[in-house]
Amino acid sequence: MNIVKFYIYLITLVFLPRIFYAQIGGINTFPMLDMGFSARSIALGTDFISVKDQDVTMALNNPSLLNEKMLHQGSVNQSFSAGGISYGMVNYAFKTKIGLFAPAVRYLNYGTFQRTNNNGTEEGKFNPFDAIIGTSYSRMLNPRISVGANLNVIFSQLEIYNAFGISLDLASAYQSKDSNLLVTVIAKNAGFQFKDYYTKSKQSLPIEFQMAISYKIKHAPFRFSLLAHHLNQWDITYRDPNLKPTKDPLTGEIVPVKYAGWGEKLARHFTYQVEVLISKNMTFNLAFDYHRRQEMKLVERPGISGFSTGLNLNFKKISFAYGFAYYSRAGFNNTLTLRSNLKTWRK
Repeated sequence: MNIVKFYIYLITLVFLPRIFYAQIGGINTFPMLDMGFSARSIALGTDFISVKDQDVTMALNNPSLLNEKMLHQGSVNQSFSAGGISYGMVNYAFKTKIGLFAPAVRYLNYGTFQRTNNNGTEEGKFNPFDAIIGTSYSRMLNPRISVGANLNVIFSQLEIYNAFGISLDLASAYQSKDSNLLVTVIAKNAGFQFKDYYTKSKQSLPIEFQMAISYKIKHAPFRFSLLAHHLNQWDITYRDPNLKPTKDPLTGEIVPVKYAGWGEKLARHFTYQVEVLISKNMTFNLAFDYHRRQEMKLVERPGISGFSTGLNLNFKKISFAYGFAYYSRAGFNNTLTLRSNLKTWRK
């Protein structure tokens, strides 16, 4: 693949999301596609797509980051959220003649629900369940530029109802000669639902276009990343349809509903991420997602909504990571990741 083909590919990435109608906030089907499944991703704001190292879980976030340092790496990831919800992932990387692959299996368990009839009579229990089976693929175009794709088959079961779909992610990455600078772009969740739960209509997937830049400061243990998300939709603020203009009790003037301005809408698109490389074997992660804070905070007691943090520990044969995301006083997320090069365990 030559550089001309690469630019055609890149232009496709930029304009592909604009072909589809995009919304956020519960309008699309299969929201599981937007979840973070590794502790490192959760600690860095869920969408972390701009570091190219030996962490095989990064292949799921951005397939163009899949590289030979990840070969034979396997990971087991488990998250625990509020309300008894749990979800996780396993993945593994290997090499073929046509490129690198990293198959992954993801699942989401919503817990146990009580089944009742129209009269409220209990008729048993059921366990809603979602799963995604897919693979990441990556190939180098030249020593600086790589491209990749994720192909996923999606299944969702809610009591006796189920749905199926398929999605595709397309991504590319550029890394500087000294490896300190990395720029990535990705178009996520292009695809369709070919079976709905109980109707013949087909819902859209949560397609999204993202860009990110990461820079490791020379001679300092800091890597800063800036993620721009939902670039295929300018206004991602929520407008409450129940809000109505009010009347000023003193002047009697009508006070219109206040909506987000240009600056607020722009700020919603950025997530700020930093990794502190404490030592070769230890990394501290911290991120702030302004959009998540504005959407999920309690107005009277916002606390640290929108912040997430975590820790990575690397040992000789195994790596351990912990991620914590604080959504609001009503909920948070704890995630654990175990990662290892399985080849090192062979005699």
